[in-house]
Amino acid sequence: MSREEVRESAIDLKFPRHTLVSLLVFVVCWEVLSVLAPALGIPPFAIPSFVKIAKSFATITPIDVVVTLARVIGALIVSFLLGVALAMAMYRSESLEKYLHPMIRLLMAVPVVSWILFAVLWFPGVEFRIGFVLVIVCGPVFLIDSLDAMKGVPRELRHMMRSFRPTTFQFFLKLMMPAIVPSIFTSWKVNISLAIRVVTIAELVGAVTGIGHQLSVAQELFSVADVFAWTLVLVALLFLLEAAVARVETRLLRWRV
Repeated sequence: MSREEVRESAIDLKFPRHTLVSLLVFVVCWEVLSVLAPALGIPPFAIPSFVKIAKSFATITPIDVVVTLARVIGALIVSFLLGVALAMAMYRSESLEKYLHPMIRLLMAVPVVSWILFAVLWFPGVEFRIGFVLVIVCGPVFLIDSLDAMKGVPRELRHMMRSFRPTTFQFFLKLMMPAIVPSIFTSWKVNISLAIRVVTIAELVGAVTGIGHQLSVAQELFSVADVFAWTLVLVALLFLLEAAVARVETRLLRWRV
């Protein structure tokens, strides 16, 4: 690794000062509210101190974190492959796009809660239900973004590429895929945040493992500290996945710097 790459890595790992200040302000405000809660007529358990939240962190079960993370990553990969493949087919066939585009928009308009209810009624397996909901929500985002990016490739480049008489595979591999990489990374960033929220809701229905299930248990026990702890774990997972995608994006799109 060159000296410049080492310097860039150190910059990426540096924690922003403004973020640290914002977090400290939030922690102080939360602690003040937890102390003043009884005087404000708020039940003490509703705003637990960070000492209680820290104790809840000690009870976090790693297996539930790993299960939720695996569900999110697996569903995102499947959504990406299906979305890009269908986008290629719609790009190649104008009639196919005319018939499928309204259906895709219809799927995107259906609320997540409705998809969860449909999954419960249609499928017996819990894992398949969760996977179905994640793919049906995230897949259209990959599809629409990829298709729009393909259409945004300059006509001159497409004509020049076709002048070499490439096969369909070569046309997409040599021209389209490199051209839509920035849009693909944007779709990943959007879908990571979306998948983290959706998987939590999906795990509330029928799942016996995962962060969503643990949130449901904490809600039944009226344990706000546990809810807060598991929520922070979800936020940490979101930051971790986004950082991983940003790292890969920086590596592949160095020409933009």
